Amino acid sequence: MTLEEFSAGEQKTERMDTVGDALQKVLSKALSQRSLTVGVYEAAKLLNVDPDNVVLCLLAADEDDDRDVALQIHFTLIQAFCCENDIDILRVSNPGRLAELLLLGADPGSEGAAQTPDLHCVLVTNPHTSPWKDPALSQLVCFCRESRYMDQWVPVINLPER
Repeated sequence: MTLEEFSAGEQKTERMDTVGDALQKVLSKALSQRSLTVGVYEAAKLLNVDPDNVVLCLLAADEDDDRDVALQIHFTLIQAFCCENDIDILRVSNPGRLAELLLLGADPGSEGAAQTPDLHCVLVTNPHTSPWKDPALSQLVCFCRESRYMDQWVPVINLPER
């Protein structure tokens, strides 16, 4: 490995960390504004009804989920729909961390807490009050565009651990 290759790899890791941090900020803000749609079927319904309101699509799967053919078919259809409607897509490689971030707002004593929601697909939508003007979201959009220029249509990111 040359010095240039080592340096490029290090820069890519740093960039992925900043993108992961930006995604955490976007999810936190979207959670507080109630502008998240969680679940494959719920996401498909929203994409069918109001695709113009969706600003980001997250697909989360681990190694076990990669063997689930039905889930992969859903992912392919959602990806195609998002590409057709210019919706940015990110693949999250650690769904456990995504669950930690999204379930923090859930009340552990509520009835819904006993049943874990489907976190394989998460849509971030525009809040009803005003469109997003967030630097973290802008950073994610730029990352997605740069990835598309490099022919990586669905970039994979890793959410940083706490």
